[in-house]
Amino acid sequence: MVALSWAARLKAGLARTRDVLNTPVGELFVGRKIDEALYEELETALLQADCGVAAAQALVGELRKKKLEDGEALKRALKDAITELLSPLEKRLDVGKAKPFVIMIAGVNGSGKTTSIGKLARWLQSQGKSVLLAAGDTFRAAAREQLVAWGARNAVPVIAQESGDPGAVVFDALAAARARNVDVVIADTAGRLPTQLHLMEEIKKVKRVAAKGLEGAPHEVLLVLDANTGQNSLAQVKAFDSALGLTGLILTKLDGTAKGGVVCAIAKEKPVPLLFIGVGEGIDDLRPFAARDFAEALVG
Repeated sequence: MVALSWAARLKAGLARTRDVLNTPVGELFVGRKIDEALYEELETALLQADCGVAAAQALVGELRKKKLEDGEALKRALKDAITELLSPLEKRLDVGKAKPFVIMIAGVNGSGKTTSIGKLARWLQSQGKSVLLAAGDTFRAAAREQLVAWGARNAVPVIAQESGDPGAVVFDALAAARARNVDVVIADTAGRLPTQLHLMEEIKKVKRVAAKGLEGAPHEVLLVLDANTGQNSLAQVKAFDSALGLTGLILTKLDGTAKGGVVCAIAKEKPVPLLFIGVGEGIDDLRPFAARDFAEALVG
C-alpha cells in the first residue's frame, strides 16, 4: 500500500468539513454567478462548518470586497482569506530553549490527551530529542496504564505513581529528567471540565510545582481539543487560557468531523497558537499546523 503524503492525509481528514463548505445547495463553487445569494449561502456553509459567526462574517466580508468573477476565483480567494486568518496561529515548537524542556498537557476527558502525548513524543524523537513522560493523571489508573503503554511503544521512560499527588509526579519527573540528561519532559494531567473549579485549582498547583522543580517550567502549556466538539472547543480554550495561560493548542480527530472550521473561530476570537493537528489513529498522525496547507485541504 502506498503511504499517503501528509497533504493528502490532511485533505482526506477534512473531507467531511469540506463537503459542508462545498455543497450547501449543490456545488457552491461550480457554475454559479457571484451574487448576494451566493455569499449568503457561503456564510451559512461556514457557520455549518463551525467557523463561528465572527469568522464567517469576516471571511465573507473580505470576499465581497474583491469583485470576483466566477466560482473558481471565489474558491481561490476563500483559500487566501482563510490562510490570512489562520496564519497568526502558526508557531513552531522550539524545545531547545531549556533542558529539560517541560511541556504540560491539559484537556477535558475524551479529548485525546494521552494519545496526543504519545504521538507528540514520537514526533519529538523524529526531531532527534530524548523524551520522558510524567503520568500526572493520578485520578484514573487507565490513563496511567495508557501512558505507560505509549511509553513502551516509543521506548520512552514514564514516571508514574500508583496514586497520590500529580504535582509530586511532575516534580519526580523533572528530577529524573535532569539525572538522565533528557531533552523534553511531557507532563500529563487529569482530564477536567473548566466548570470543575477544584480541579482547575489543582492543575494550577501542578503548574506551580513544575516552576519550583525547574526555573521557567513549564515552558509550554498545551490544551488538547477534540475537533468534534466544534464551538465548545472555543469555550474550552477561553476557560483553560484564563486558568493556566495557554501557550498552544493541539487539535485532534479532524478526520471524523464536519466541524473543522472551528480553527477559524479560534483564530478570530481567541488566537492561541495551534501547534499540532491530528488526522488519524496512526502514531505519525500528529503534525505541525500550517495555515496554507489547512486552507487548501479545507476548501479543496
